[in-house]
Amino acid sequence: MAGILLIPTILVGFLALSTLPGQEQEQASPPSGLLQLLGLEVSAESLDYVQNKTQFQLHTLLTEQRHPKTWNLSERIKTDIPAALHMLFSVDEDIVKRLEELAASPQELLRLTSEIKKTILSGRKIYIYGCGATGRLAKQMESTFWRPFWNSLRQDKNLWLKVEKNLGPDIADRLTGEMTGADRALISSLEGFEDLQLIGRLQLLDHKVQRGDLVICVTEGGETSSVIGTILTALEQWKEAPGYSPELSRQKLYFVYNNPDDRLRPFDRSRSVLEEPGITKINLTTGPMAITGSTRMQATTIETYVVGTALQAAVYDLLSGFLSGKELQRIGFNRRYDLVETLRDFGQVLARVKAAVPRIADWTGLEASTYADNHFSTYFADKALITVFIDSTERSPTFRLFPLDTVEEPARRCWIQVWTPATDRRQAWLNFLGRPFRGLREDFYRPHFEEEVDDPYLRRAALESLKKAGDNQQELYDFSFAEFNLKKRGPGPGDLGVLVCLSPEENKLLDPGSAFSRFARLFLEKQARLVVVSVNDLNEKQTVALEEKINNSYRKFSSGGKPNLIQVWLNLNRDNDPFLLKQNVGLKMVLNAHSTAVMARLGRVIGNTMTNVSPSNLKLIGRATYLIQSHVNDCLRQPEWIKKYGRRPEISYGEANAVLYDSIAFLRDKQTVAGQTAEVALSIIRILESLRLKKGVTNEEALTILQQVGLADYLLQCQR
Repeated sequence: MAGILLIPTILVGFLALSTLPGQEQEQASPPSGLLQLLGLEVSAESLDYVQNKTQFQLHTLLTEQRHPKTWNLSERIKTDIPAALHMLFSVDEDIVKRLEELAASPQELLRLTSEIKKTILSGRKIYIYGCGATGRLAKQMESTFWRPFWNSLRQDKNLWLKVEKNLGPDIADRLTGEMTGADRALISSLEGFEDLQLIGRLQLLDHKVQRGDLVICVTEGGETSSVIGTILTALEQWKEAPGYSPELSRQKLYFVYNNPDDRLRPFDRSRSVLEEPGITKINLTTGPMAITGSTRMQATTIETYVVGTALQAAVYDLLSGFLSGKELQRIGFNRRYDLVETLRDFGQVLARVKAAVPRIADWTGLEASTYADNHFSTYFADKALITVFIDSTERSPTFRLFPLDTVEEPARRCWIQVWTPATDRRQAWLNFLGRPFRGLREDFYRPHFEEEVDDPYLRRAALESLKKAGDNQQELYDFSFAEFNLKKRGPGPGDLGVLVCLSPEENKLLDPGSAFSRFARLFLEKQARLVVVSVNDLNEKQTVALEEKINNSYRKFSSGGKPNLIQVWLNLNRDNDPFLLKQNVGLKMVLNAHSTAVMARLGRVIGNTMTNVSPSNLKLIGRATYLIQSHVNDCLRQPEWIKKYGRRPEISYGEANAVLYDSIAFLRDKQTVAGQTAEVALSIIRILESLRLKKGVTNEEALTILQQVGLADYLLQCQR
């Protein structure tokens, strides 16, 4: 709409809105006049969001704040990659501090360990549920730790006979790790699901979880609707039984989260859990994330380590009841498993990760330049598959990338793909999950969505996402190191291959018949670059010797006498750790920091804020709105801006949200650019350029600036 827009009186409060539920009403400031300048009419969706979706406006949470240690990450990464990586890893020191506190007062974790043991011995099951990053954590508990451990014991027939006799033949199936949207959500989030308590309830019922089963719900922020729906439904099952008391349910229901209680209490759904005596709460707050709001990092790292430690401690207690000391040693328990000791071991894991920074930096620079030169990467893993896969898929919503390509894509769009040794796509899924693919049954979920979701936006989004969540989705993705991918998505000159090994897989690089060796030769023969990431328990002398052997083995593919590969060695002791928890968590930290640094180097991080976030659900719309408001107002406060363009009122949350929704609508119709164009960046440039010129700038004009200059350089220009 061109010209000056007269704002109805009803919208004045909307435009000035900047408070959240439970907060003191701030001194209301009048609208800044931004929307009149833009000639922009507030959409019905934006009006509804700001007025009625206050429970999803989460920018007061500690996990949504900027961490002072990484404040200028995007500037540092341009000139000093190792220093930038050290900045990212320095935030993991917050985890060390929190785990030390837990080790000093471990009662809740010891109770959880005891209940895991009791649950298995009583013939009941364990249900771990999360959403997004914590949903992938739940999958990892099942498919990286639990199932592989028990399946490995089957290889020893005498030992397995004892396990089967004491714990039952189905022990590997007794733990379910589930996420909002089921297995398909491993690939990318399904819009509308996260915002519904209903889907958490339905998934719990669909899995036939009953009173007496152990339910562990994990949410990064402590406010995820679907996770809260799960734990409250499990609580209802207990309350419906005669003779209920909170002490009974509290032993079997656990809520794990990462924000201070006082920050969460203003949100009704969080308060309903925090004030419930029938649920055990485990608060793992560490502070702000290394990248603002990116809870896939420190929040999920500490949750993975803590829940994994509790599981492994319980398994030791179970097995020590009927296996001898020698038998326990044979399966990896070299001594008594001490939960407190393991919590304190995290500091050693972080120290080893930091020691690998020089090599990680080489890899980060190489991968960033690969994408900058319009080439692609392929990650390859077997034992480390889920840890690698999780980081790969989480890059998409965090940094506004194309999601993993389906088999129907005529050409590669996603910068990254993941392969594993498998003969076809179904075998790859089976290797990945340790069980058949599990989707959502439309006939079960659809009637509930249609009848029980009152909000039109959420109902529409959930019904659309349900179409993408069924068992048929497994046919759309192929992660196999097999014919289809070799022919259609094989490497070309300038591409990058990343081999990720968990000890002792690094030795397979010296076996010409192994899939690891074939992958390495394929990439080097095609004049692609190669990175080998080895997470192992070798000492320094063994590492040097093996590195030289690998170099010699691939020297014929050399350039100037050196193999065209980078080796990253992460030496982590697997002593008394048969789950390989420390190796997987260490690898997770490396991958998270590396992929974040790659995207920061490519300009997809401003300062330490993820301005390329995809606003795909109500929580992320709130995060995107706050990022727009924060960056614009930061610029308006700069002395350089005031000197050149004068002092002007700061924009309100409502105004930022109105522009965001307009950007979403604009890019929705721009299929050629929407996949990787950030609505946040587009909105910031449009607002600032309009204020700078004192006339409305269109989305088209702002998009041209974004494509030609980029947000980072544009903001720098505004401050000169």
